[in-house]
Amino acid sequence: MLRPGLTLATALMLMLMPFSGCLQGDKTSNEIEVEKSPSGVFVTGPDGQAVDENPLPLVFNLSDVGEDGAEPSIGVTSSGCIFFIAFEKVMRSCDHGDSWLDVTGPLCAFQTNDPYGWVDPVTDRIFNVQMQGLETSWICWSDDDGETWVGNPHDSGTTPLNDHIKLATGPWTGSGYGIGGIVSQAFYDQAVYYCYNKGVGIFCYTSFDGGATFEAGGLLVGLATSNGGLHGAITSAPDGTVYVTPRVETPTVIVSKDNGLTWFERTMGEDQGTPYPRKNSEVATDTQSNAYHIWTGADEGVYLATSTDSGDTWSQTSMRISPNQVISTAFPQIDAGDPGRIAITYLGSENGSELNQSNIDGAPWDGNAHYANANVSYYLYVTYSLNALDPNPTFHTVRATPDPVQIGSICLNSGDCRDIGGSNRNLLDFNDLHIDREGRVYIAFADGCTGSCASESNSTPEDSRSRRGILCYLGSGPSLLEGFGELSAFESE
Repeated sequence: MLRPGLTLATALMLMLMPFSGCLQGDKTSNEIEVEKSPSGVFVTGPDGQAVDENPLPLVFNLSDVGEDGAEPSIGVTSSGCIFFIAFEKVMRSCDHGDSWLDVTGPLCAFQTNDPYGWVDPVTDRIFNVQMQGLETSWICWSDDDGETWVGNPHDSGTTPLNDHIKLATGPWTGSGYGIGGIVSQAFYDQAVYYCYNKGVGIFCYTSFDGGATFEAGGLLVGLATSNGGLHGAITSAPDGTVYVTPRVETPTVIVSKDNGLTWFERTMGEDQGTPYPRKNSEVATDTQSNAYHIWTGADEGVYLATSTDSGDTWSQTSMRISPNQVISTAFPQIDAGDPGRIAITYLGSENGSELNQSNIDGAPWDGNAHYANANVSYYLYVTYSLNALDPNPTFHTVRATPDPVQIGSICLNSGDCRDIGGSNRNLLDFNDLHIDREGRVYIAFADGCTGSCASESNSTPEDSRSRRGILCYLGSGPSLLEGFGELSAFESE
């Protein structure tokens, strides 16, 4: 069992060796000694290959939220309170993960078929969204750090929903629905977006009253209708541009610049594509509205494309942000701070010796997590870049969990899950990552390998069927907001 506030051994405090001119014999004063990175630490270029650069001094802490937490959402208010939302519960910690309290309000849904949570980074409003059957959803929200809640049991627009609910907020623009939004700011300063899939289509709605009702919007005709209905999270940039990512073979973003009235589509990464089964791709935007799109590529690595013009055009040659040694990945998530400063998390495996060995179906394994055999273990990885917009960016990756998150396969297709001592769909569909007002990274994930599974060396997939909710956050290291510099550990630690 993981302990609250556990500081990982992956903490790296490696520094540049001194310039050596008169101290190191024949070496010139321009030479720098680069130390070899320890196990689980990687510094790579945009091709996934190692580069001669010292790793960032990243320290990550782990906290057990005390509840099951598959498909978790994470957010942090300006007070520093952390909200971990999964299943029916809203768990809150106001002491950096040392303790957790269930603050789910009586006006929130009492059961769930699909959960999602969102913390508005501007207003601090906390949203708890629960799908109710296949017909509607129940949204509740709190404006006082979870002390009190307001709820609406029928909050999904005019069309009954099917699955994959997502909610986010963002600024109003001066066109489209934004014109009405500017008039309605007496109700709530931000636009609230709500998307879900029904059949093969994505439906997106805009709320003018802070999430109380969703009357404007509908099916994104001609876009996700033909490409597929499942999608990733909603992302809104400081300039009001909104992004939704459909789950399709060619990496794609769907973009609105008028608060959801109209949408257009952009593709990228044709050199990589995505594997099947496939899960969410995700978008983050920085403080200057540059956009970063990540996805799991055809070779099972995590890839990145960027846009510096609010989604109009995208880099077409994919950058691999996961190290080549990580030969299998799942559930990538991203957030951004200032331009070029991004953090990505994903589950990954370094068991390269299992490639081309028999997968769970007896075929040669190509790295797809859905078919991984019993000898494959998955850990949580975190990748940082402080120069992602440069022509030749650098990516710093650490293996952030000391023991596996999952042993064996991770079901990525609910129609093809396996009973291997229990269902391998224990982790469900996604994890989450967001930064706080200081640019500190917070990650929510479900741990499938706890207790004796984590402590014993001969654990099997049958032992890896947990779904414990775990918080991973940056204990110390560089902020994604440049003005905050190097973040130190919290005083209570």
